Amino acid sequence: MPSKAPYGKLNIAIAGLGRMGKRHAKTLLYRVPHANLVAVCSTDERELQWAREFFKNGDKKAEIQVFDSYSNMLELPGLQAVWVSTSTNVHAPQTTEAINKGLHVLCEKPLSQNLDEARAVVDLAKRNPQLKVMAGYSRRFDASYRDAKEKVERGVIGRPFVVRSQTCDLLDETGFFVRYAAKNGGMFVDCCIHDIDLSLFFLGNVVPKAVWAIGTISHHPELAALNDVDNGVGMVEYWDGKMAYFYCSRTQAHGHDVATEVTGTNGKVSVNVHPHSNNVLVAGKSGISNEVQPEYWERFEDAFATEANEFCESVLEDKPVPLPLELGLKSLEIGWALQDALLSGKTVHFDQEGKRLDDRERSKL
Repeated sequence: MPSKAPYGKLNIAIAGLGRMGKRHAKTLLYRVPHANLVAVCSTDERELQWAREFFKNGDKKAEIQVFDSYSNMLELPGLQAVWVSTSTNVHAPQTTEAINKGLHVLCEKPLSQNLDEARAVVDLAKRNPQLKVMAGYSRRFDASYRDAKEKVERGVIGRPFVVRSQTCDLLDETGFFVRYAAKNGGMFVDCCIHDIDLSLFFLGNVVPKAVWAIGTISHHPELAALNDVDNGVGMVEYWDGKMAYFYCSRTQAHGHDVATEVTGTNGKVSVNVHPHSNNVLVAGKSGISNEVQPEYWERFEDAFATEANEFCESVLEDKPVPLPLELGLKSLEIGWALQDALLSGKTVHFDQEGKRLDDRERSKL
């Protein structure tokens, strides 16, 4: 097991310096008191140049080493943990390599594009209980979602039986999304995975019975070659009579629109049904309006900070991680079933143990 960090801080490194990796670096630097960011890595020269410029000034930042090799970074003396924030196709191998080096890991969602690969990582983590290996489902750390969960558990809405959840991104006209789509596993494996996880969060220990999905391409014709869509709707029937409905989109005109509703026998709890960037309203001849966050970071920045703080706390205080890695595996199984249903036009069924009856798991390497 890695040695303890001095002064009650966790020596942690970040893998990946894309949009999220850069943000995670700043989060660890400025919002996580018990994190000691010691290194970052990337294989992209533009990202490496950003890191060399960003980390060259300031007493704290000057000590952070920049690597162009993930394996070399893991050899850094005193390193204790890694935050894996690379593209989905390398999440599993990088998590595996870190565990085999005796390092704690916070891995962003989803764990892998391949179910067998994901299961292997979960099994490896179970064989190393001395390490904290956590799934990065940030919405579970959001204050509003946690408040909604507390109300559901307190019985405010009775017995919950339906979750309606959506992840709708602002239309990207830069080409970034299409390039990213080639690596992310598809609409229901990537964009919808948080919504699937939220259905498990609110409905409890449910087991899927059947899933069905449809989709369309409204703005990004390049996705046809990837067997993907830019708008999709999925439904999940669980074995105990509970249900979930998901809408995912990459083409919203107004901004990042994430919302969830949980319906119970005595009421309903809703989160962010009317998205807004702040509490400012503008009234005029055309009515009353408000602005919306352009992307998920503005909506969930605080959640990512809470996630990082709680991960560090679990390591330094030797407590269970707030999100065990196997929780992400269940969401991934449902996500791939939805993706397969989308492509086949057929309903995918599960037995009462949660095993797919058609056993048509896809390898998406």
